[in-house]
Amino acid sequence: PQVSFPSEDLPALPAELIQDVKHFLRIDHGEDDGAITQFTQNAAHLCENFIGQLLIARTVCERIPARKEWQKLKRRPVQAITLVEAVASNGVRIPLPASDYAIDIDADGTGWVKLHPATDATRIAVTYEAGLAVDWTTIPMTLRQGVVRLAGYLYTHRDGVDAGRPPSAVTALWRPHRRMRLA
Repeated sequence: PQVSFPSEDLPALPAELIQDVKHFLRIDHGEDDGAITQFTQNAAHLCENFIGQLLIARTVCERIPARKEWQKLKRRPVQAITLVEAVASNGVRIPLPASDYAIDIDADGTGWVKLHPATDATRIAVTYEAGLAVDWTTIPMTLRQGVVRLAGYLYTHRDGVDAGRPPSAVTALWRPHRRMRLA
């Protein structure tokens, strides 16, 4: 299945988060703010991939095969499933009536969708809201601290010189939030 997840899909980083990274790096000038912002965005994406959850709530559109059995959505935690559409062979999306599908969201934020037998679509697009927090200030502090530390590491090793492993403290901060996906 394809998940729409371009880098610009990550909500804008607040100035406070960039300041946290600069403070961690002991930088008091603005010359490298662009690079620090990019490394912080990269660190946030790596965090999301590591924990298997989106940090900040946002809209995701996932295209999946149309099946009559339950299918799990990729991104978590799902807050709401807002639209299910049939995807025609030419890419045109047509909203399905609620009577053509069933949706469910587990207590852990896993989203599910299945089509009813009367539906003849071969692919569907599911639009849903997913994410742990409404903004950067409300994500758990351990996740935020891990993003700051990893962004600092990426910044200080941007030239590849002496680039060892990222600090183990980053995974230690993120591991309690990790949600594994079994294939």
